[in-house]
Amino acid sequence: MKFIRYICLAILFFISLSACEDYLERYPLDEISTEDYWKTTSDLKLYVNQFYPSAFAVSGSDRYNFIFESDLPTDDMVYIEADRRLQGSRVVPATGGWDYGTIRSLNIFLGNYHKSESNFEEYKQYVGEARFFRAFYYFDLVKEYGDVPWIGEELNTSSEELYEARTPRNQVVDSIIADLDIAIELMPSGRQEGGTRLSKEIAQLFKSRVCLYEGTWEKYHVNDPFAADAPDPQKYLQLAEQEANHVIQSGLYDIYAPGSPEWNYFFFADVDYGSNHEVLLWKKYNLDLSLGHARQFQTATGGSGGVGLTRSLAEAYLCTDGKPIYLSNGSQNPLYAGDDNLLYTITNRDPRMIQTIFTPGFPLQIVGSDTTRFVRPAVDQAAHTVNPTGYQINKILNFDPVHHESLSTSAVGYTGWIIMRYAEALLNYAEAKAELGTISQSDIDKTIKLLRDRVGMPNLVIADIETDPNWTFPDLSPVINEIRRERRVELVGEGFRWDDIARWAAADELIVNKRPLGGKFNSVDYPDLSADDFSLTDGYFDPLKDQLPGGYGFDPDRDYLSPISTEELTLNPNLEQNPGW
Repeated sequence: MKFIRYICLAILFFISLSACEDYLERYPLDEISTEDYWKTTSDLKLYVNQFYPSAFAVSGSDRYNFIFESDLPTDDMVYIEADRRLQGSRVVPATGGWDYGTIRSLNIFLGNYHKSESNFEEYKQYVGEARFFRAFYYFDLVKEYGDVPWIGEELNTSSEELYEARTPRNQVVDSIIADLDIAIELMPSGRQEGGTRLSKEIAQLFKSRVCLYEGTWEKYHVNDPFAADAPDPQKYLQLAEQEANHVIQSGLYDIYAPGSPEWNYFFFADVDYGSNHEVLLWKKYNLDLSLGHARQFQTATGGSGGVGLTRSLAEAYLCTDGKPIYLSNGSQNPLYAGDDNLLYTITNRDPRMIQTIFTPGFPLQIVGSDTTRFVRPAVDQAAHTVNPTGYQINKILNFDPVHHESLSTSAVGYTGWIIMRYAEALLNYAEAKAELGTISQSDIDKTIKLLRDRVGMPNLVIADIETDPNWTFPDLSPVINEIRRERRVELVGEGFRWDDIARWAAADELIVNKRPLGGKFNSVDYPDLSADDFSLTDGYFDPLKDQLPGGYGFDPDRDYLSPISTEELTLNPNLEQNPGW
């Protein structure tokens, strides 16, 4: 396994060059775990700083991956090249796979911090951060591989623990929770360094995320090859509810709603979130300190990166009466103008829709010198700058002219990026309560209502939910269906959708044998283009039609988890391959 061979630490690249040079002069990297290093609070802070950029990779080209990559293998987004997981075309790799290098680095810290000569109260924040990061990286492993070896201390190449079998996923999650409990105890409450450093509430929110994931995974995968040993979904769902409620009850955060409903949701490309009380954690950029990102990935220049939103997502948005586009009797909602063109599509719809999807006449949009229309779909499907579905995301783009004026001279941007926000706490709480079967109208009023109030939408009233004939999960309760809808439209493009599909075991309903369609081709939106230029199905853009004539080949008995490499299995004969591989 890689953690058998991984001995040296990664270079601490988060610190400045001068600080890095000073550090290298004092402590050889291959002797970092000796008595020489762990003496001051500054040493400990410097050490944990290295995990921020790797855990929250939102710089340079990684920024694009963080924003979109997690949502591309879903029913929300389409890339011009079909996702391999959804195609079912992945194979067992010869090498690679899980990497315990970062976890080993954290175990080194946790095995040595007590050597510090400083008072524990001075540095306990950084011990909490190390616990948080170990939980963070282990959660990634669980989501990707299921059962994984739990390594809770620094090992060397002769350690017997390196050759043990995989630890059952729920035991790993219990260890993750234990780490987060310590992080919650040790880290201070409230926004640290303007919301750019970890805190108690961030750990609580992340714990609710972990527990909601595991609780719903164990509930919905109970009868398939990925079922947990001795599943106890109630335990995790109760913890998810509890931790999300701790964040809510802290009173430190609120839903950002500075002005009109038409613009309140449009805040995902601000430069500074230091005073935004919805944001728990964000990434700050400063060009004076040479901290920037690839500008084209968050600046409205007219490109689309070959990514488009789907018809399925567009149809999920409710009408302004709080009801779906088709009513319980199958008739079309009188408020729904249809989807013959984009302006019809957004008419009388949840205002989050126009604040997420470009439409003709969208204020301040920029396509070259043209400020009056959206980016058009791809004529040449190989062009990675175009939008293949007609639905282009505008949610994360900054339209301030200052970000465009220097594009010709600089490719570096400095708009901030939200990593964790309060809306997730509200959604986690509501979903956990719904899954437990204990949700009440008062629970809705303190969660979903706040999100809808932001954009002027009617509240969700449990007793009056309109049956949607197109609900994806008709066998589940109406309130679960509507909370899942709310989560989808509120968090689109923020990297949650694949995790949701996986933990709900929802690929059967959303992915298998399906192809993602886009908007409808029409002469209003595309007056000088021909339908012959595009792959269409029933008049809708069908960008993967030639690649996937039979739809996605996702295998629900295999593809929820990734395969372990042949190399790992050879190095440790006690490991077993994941189901279906």
